[in-house]
Amino acid sequence: MANDPIPRLLENAFSALEDEFANLPAAEPALDEPAVARVLDATARRLGDNFPYFHPLYAGQMLKPPHPVARAAYALAMKINPNNHALDGGRASSAMEVEAVREIAAMFGWNEFLGHLTSSGTFANLEALWMAGQLAPGKRILASDQAHYTHSRISAVLKLDFVPVATDNRGRMSLESLETELRKGDVGTVVATLGTTAIGAVDPLDQILALRDKYNFRVHVDGAYGGYFRLIPENLDEPARRAFAAIEHADSIVIDPHKHGLQPYGCGCILFRDPTVGRFYKHDSPYTYFTSKELHLGEISLECSRAGAAAVALWATQQLLPLTPVGEFARGLASGRRAAQELDRRLRNDTRFQPLAAGPPELDIVVWAVKAGNLQEASQRAQNIFDSCAARDLHLALVKLPSFWFETQQHLKGAPGTITCLRSVLMKPEHEAWLSRIWDRLSEAAQE
Repeated sequence: MANDPIPRLLENAFSALEDEFANLPAAEPALDEPAVARVLDATARRLGDNFPYFHPLYAGQMLKPPHPVARAAYALAMKINPNNHALDGGRASSAMEVEAVREIAAMFGWNEFLGHLTSSGTFANLEALWMAGQLAPGKRILASDQAHYTHSRISAVLKLDFVPVATDNRGRMSLESLETELRKGDVGTVVATLGTTAIGAVDPLDQILALRDKYNFRVHVDGAYGGYFRLIPENLDEPARRAFAAIEHADSIVIDPHKHGLQPYGCGCILFRDPTVGRFYKHDSPYTYFTSKELHLGEISLECSRAGAAAVALWATQQLLPLTPVGEFARGLASGRRAAQELDRRLRNDTRFQPLAAGPPELDIVVWAVKAGNLQEASQRAQNIFDSCAARDLHLALVKLPSFWFETQQHLKGAPGTITCLRSVLMKPEHEAWLSRIWDRLSEAAQE
């Protein structure tokens, strides 16, 4: 961080921005610089009470540092502080949002669509399920029991009936269990998760879409975590490759640029394949925005005020790193994927650990149990290793999973249940180069 070039580059950009408004009379606010310096110093010291999310030795939760150009563009936009609710509040940033979202949609094969950025993946999924309720009122929402809890929570808020569908031992939606629910004839939308939070599992979207032809329901893809893997199909195993290849046939898609998209929080995105669903957003606003006649983003969004700076940061990042199957962005995804495969390989060759019985990770999230005589002991050992790794500046995560997902369950005493496992999200491109150092710390921690 000491050699960060962004402050210098940002100073030049600020000068360029000031030139754009050079015709205005000076109106700089008075600033007590010593007081501000004291507050900023105190702020920096308070921020030190964090895990080093930006560092490759942080391999726990889904936290990927924003690209330097995203940080700089966001800070630059805050000089103006645009609001992308309407063109009046964010003229340039609204145009940049439209362009950036169009590039995301093109990644999924869509040229005609309705979409926009949101403050989070949660709100993006809320809009998707709200639309599901508008198009199929009174019908149920289905998602796997490994889908993010936001779907059941949002369904409750929207007063839509929600039913979790059982999963297999790889955390993927069971087609047999899904069809059992579909036969009841009252399902409006099925949520297919491409990259579950716990283990990065990829629901069999291609087969779910085949069932849509038979049972007539909407398919919403929650690609908040995994959506960008559409760019690197050659790095995926065949089931995941088929799922991502089918994504263009979904009815709606959510993706989170603030995960793999190298963006600051919060930046989600919702896309609808049918642009005519915009009719459900229609509203009259007689007391604001009269200077623009064009359709503004507030007319196709449930949110009103939204940070235009998020759109500026995303646009700038995609200018530098286009969303193409070849290029630096895609190579970064592939690097994290290889790191996960290598960590899984090492775990499978180590008698102290037990990864998922069904096979290697589908994306870049690795989970593994610690071998022991019973579930309680295995869970406690995972906790101990987690703590010992942290003492070595290696930060992992813990997750509770069904014990039958692991072969060790066959040798454990007592009834099947959940087991606390270790989890590593290797989503930083740097993780591949740091994998040996990560493994050394993990192995040392497991010896204690």
